[in-house]
Amino acid sequence: MTSFDAIIIGGGHNGLVAAAVLAKSGRKVLVLEAADDVGGAARTEEFAQGFRVSSVAHVLNRLHPDVVKTLELERHGLQVARDDFAPSVALSKDGPLVLYGAYGEVLTGASSSEQSAWKELRAQLLRYAGILKPFLSRRPPDLAGMSLLETAALGQTALALKKLGKEDMRDFLRVLLMNVADLIDEQLSDDRLKGLLAFDATLGSHLGPRSPTSLLGLYYRLAGETGGIAGAQMLPKGGMGAVVAAIRAAAERAGVTIRAASPVARIIVEEGRAVGVALESGDVLHAKTIVSAVNPATTILDLVGPREVDTGFVRKVKNIRMKGDAAKLNLALDRPPQFAGVDAAGHKGRLVIAPSPDQVERAFNPCKYGEFSPEPVMEITLPSLADPSLAPAGACVLSAVVQYAPYVLKEGWSAGKPKFLKATMAQLETYAPGISKTVLHIELLTPADIEARYRMPGGHWHHGELQADQMLMSRPVSGWSGYDTPVEGLFLAGAGSHPGGGVSGAPGLNAARRIIAMRG
Repeated sequence: MTSFDAIIIGGGHNGLVAAAVLAKSGRKVLVLEAADDVGGAARTEEFAQGFRVSSVAHVLNRLHPDVVKTLELERHGLQVARDDFAPSVALSKDGPLVLYGAYGEVLTGASSSEQSAWKELRAQLLRYAGILKPFLSRRPPDLAGMSLLETAALGQTALALKKLGKEDMRDFLRVLLMNVADLIDEQLSDDRLKGLLAFDATLGSHLGPRSPTSLLGLYYRLAGETGGIAGAQMLPKGGMGAVVAAIRAAAERAGVTIRAASPVARIIVEEGRAVGVALESGDVLHAKTIVSAVNPATTILDLVGPREVDTGFVRKVKNIRMKGDAAKLNLALDRPPQFAGVDAAGHKGRLVIAPSPDQVERAFNPCKYGEFSPEPVMEITLPSLADPSLAPAGACVLSAVVQYAPYVLKEGWSAGKPKFLKATMAQLETYAPGISKTVLHIELLTPADIEARYRMPGGHWHHGELQADQMLMSRPVSGWSGYDTPVEGLFLAGAGSHPGGGVSGAPGLNAARRIIAMRG
């Protein structure tokens, strides 16, 4: 029998962050990871000989500054420089439009009137996202019994809202739950810019730009920070695995023990309290605190078991919506592609095929009925251009997140996958003529593949839809948003918890702080 102060289930980036913070508080911490290596969907993996790519997440745009500071990640190899911020290129048959800097500080390729309109809208979006940002960086308030600290935090948010001024405050409340298409139609005229914003607002969600509340997705994106700059994004050298490596180094320096290839079979519960875990190997480990950084439904329904919690809670967990709509395409190319009209700097950024909001909406429509989009929209990166170590000399890696690809495909993915790949390659060929002839190897991961490989139910990278009814005080379920669970001693710390997915580390950081505050 082996005993620890805390056992972390899941060695994704949130699990490693939680482990590091708890270990820095003086606790003896063990991380158990089912796969052969830590990092989860943020690993950098070889998908063809000599070609490496960020497994699912491939753009860094949400790493929380408190995580960087608390774990001193820059001392452990993390490189985040303003010069590395990736531009966003909106591809179009009419020529590209480019947002440079921290999400469009400079806009090129558009008319002067559109640039002025965008400058005004960008400032407004950042102001409004700034109101929501504090909610995304700390534990949601317990409305049934708020502490003085939580009451003060809400008061600060109310004050920030008041500081907007009467007109801006009214407009904030007016647009808060709007769909993104209606808002951008009010202020912009260039379909390329509107298509990019529509895509970013709905990326990774079962929403189209005209779906109610879809604007929240854009606020969520702009509330994130990279290098302390709101809305900034970058392609880290070494892929997303380099970020995980820095977090792992911080955890190990703090004294965390990490055991890979150690899947947990169940969480041991005695008299309503979590006291340890049983591994699939048969080993039994005990701890005062169990922290699950894997999916909430997996945690409660599979590892704990429905008999240990009340039926109301089980019902809520079963009803968490988490069926993914995004596929991941990795291409090994014998040479870098040339996207029409895009310069060398643009090729090192993120290239988005979403030429109009209507195109994004049309791509979404079939997904509602269990069909994939015949003209998918996608986010493309060419990470080996900035980091040649990811591909053989002269060759290139293409990484793309492609929408919409429903988790449950009506015809089944065995039959549908070749057709979806053909549609995706046709889109790429339209914007980068001749790219098909340069392909050496293809890896296409549907949501079903992502589920199987990375143990992500539904293949949903947020481990639960980021929509109004599954955010803030309702994440993962209403009444249990503060990282605690009905099982004493068991806490949640993964992307399925507040504030949600993306490589932010915030769920892991907040959960660890909650445990430290509760347990002295």
